[in-house]
Amino acid sequence: MRIDLHCHTHHSRDSLMTFEALLRRMDQRGMDMVAITDHNTIAGARAFHTRAPERFLVGEEIKTTSGELIALFLREQVPPGLSPEETIARVHAQGGLVGASHPLDRLRGEAMGMQKLESIRRELDFLEVFNARITFSNDNRLAGESAARWGLPGSAGSDAHAPSEVGRAYVDMPTFDGPQEFLESLALGQIRGRLSSPLVHFYSTYAKWRKRLEAR
Repeated sequence: MRIDLHCHTHHSRDSLMTFEALLRRMDQRGMDMVAITDHNTIAGARAFHTRAPERFLVGEEIKTTSGELIALFLREQVPPGLSPEETIARVHAQGGLVGASHPLDRLRGEAMGMQKLESIRRELDFLEVFNARITFSNDNRLAGESAARWGLPGSAGSDAHAPSEVGRAYVDMPTFDGPQEFLESLALGQIRGRLSSPLVHFYSTYAKWRKRLEAR
């Protein structure tokens, strides 16, 4: 199956993507499944999963005190602003899996960075090794080398905020049933994809400003 493991919807502050637009784009790009990983909420992921459980994983991109983590197979939302260690513990307590998103992106303030990443690596279940929104491909390469060195499965995701980005990065992996089988399948998967244009970040800025104007 082809699965994009990092995607945002209109439930994120910087995306306008609807269920219909996302599903249509998934079909166009041949994506079997997408992990919905909105910023600090699982409301969109739950809603999308309820409508099409075979197409969507419930996830969350969580802002910690030291960068962002990405969680999958969640039943409950994990609040932002906790330490990475506490965030990981809360994900694991509900049977979820947790990795670090765009961990070594030199241009992204939300990236965890190598020093913090090394301190929590034994608590992680996977590491995002290909993020299509990274500007410098070497940052993905370094993440991949770190995952291999630490024996962690590597994930890939478009980090899509607009339909045109969906499926830019994904994993070809065996089908799975539940978190444990997911990790086993991820370890056997093949990373596919290419970087998005840096111009996609203008869409995120537009989405944020549009939402602010509509809220007035």
